[in-house]
Amino acid sequence: MGRRLPVGGGVSLSTGDQLDIVVVVSAWAGGTGAVALVVAWFLRRRSVRVLTAFVALVAVAAVVAGTVGTARAMFLSAHDFEVVLLVAGVSGVVALLLALTVAAAFGHWSRTLRAEAVRFGESGTFVSDPGLPADLRELSEELARTGERLQESRSRELRLEESRRELVSWVSHDLRSPLAALRAMTEALEDGLAEDPERYHRQIRAEVDRMVRMVDDLFELSRIHAGVLQLSLQPVAVGDIVSEALAAADPVARARGVRLGGSVSEGLQVTADPAGLSRVVSNLVLNAIRHTPADGVVEVHGRDAGSGVELAVTDGCGGIPEEDLPRLFDVAWQGDAARTPHAPQPTQPTQPAQAQSGQPGERGAGLGLAIVKGLVEAHRGQVAVANAEPGCRFVVRLPASAPDPAL
Repeated sequence: MGRRLPVGGGVSLSTGDQLDIVVVVSAWAGGTGAVALVVAWFLRRRSVRVLTAFVALVAVAAVVAGTVGTARAMFLSAHDFEVVLLVAGVSGVVALLLALTVAAAFGHWSRTLRAEAVRFGESGTFVSDPGLPADLRELSEELARTGERLQESRSRELRLEESRRELVSWVSHDLRSPLAALRAMTEALEDGLAEDPERYHRQIRAEVDRMVRMVDDLFELSRIHAGVLQLSLQPVAVGDIVSEALAAADPVARARGVRLGGSVSEGLQVTADPAGLSRVVSNLVLNAIRHTPADGVVEVHGRDAGSGVELAVTDGCGGIPEEDLPRLFDVAWQGDAARTPHAPQPTQPTQPAQAQSGQPGERGAGLGLAIVKGLVEAHRGQVAVANAEPGCRFVVRLPASAPDPAL
């Protein structure tokens, strides 16, 4: 620099002198910082302790570099320059010790977080440590929330896997019974032992229709679970859907001595897939009829729930044990462990009218309510069940806005 900067406590710095000092310090400290950035690039994969100590050293080195550059411009004496360097050196040692202390604390917090992560991988649960610094605490809390979600997902997957195993076992049982009956009837026809061949033919047709419906239900359920079900959304009059479902179920209800009724708010509409919504209502109504004793009542009510549409189906089943309510929509669950389908005997064939799903004496495969839940959730809705005197009340809630038709 072309001129000497003033030295001495009694002389104030002019604006030009201040600018000169800023330029000198920026040049020396900036050069030090540039070199430090290059070194930091090679140290980027080292531990937090090394990086923290390096940051402290760089800070002290930048101060020393700026001091040296300023001292040279001020032409300090050797004594004064030595004092400045000594002060900077002692300050650097103190800063380094403090940085190492902080780095050790960070290392401890990091090891604690890593140990919890290891336990998280082994047990699936993560315990957040409230004593961590803010950033690490946020990470720990997020890992804890992730652990909860994974735990729920794991439990749901276990339930689904158990449900799949039960489905294979139970459906195999349900198919074996009608197949055995079909074999017995065909053998009786072949041997000429059937007293009324026409009744046997009608019964064979009824059993085949029953198995076809079961396979159709399985196919529908597989589409729902695979996420390939396509909805054809359009405005639907809820009253029409309910009326059609009640009309279709009326013969079944009459055969069981069950009365049907209900009401729907005038002009109630919802954006939904007509076939899917019709199947939801039909399955719920037939399920209610199947479990309602003679002289009982099944009612369907629809109303505007403000944010959507609510459909309620009540029956006279007498109630369901509280511990069984969460499993009611599980695949192939029918409320008891023993599977004893009422398979008709070849010597006593049932009437053809009983072949329709929900007819007296016929037991389903436990897929109807599972299909209801899948179709309702495909519409971004919810279905629930609760005990309500004298039986149960199934409630379907569909949103007012249309869901994405592509699942």
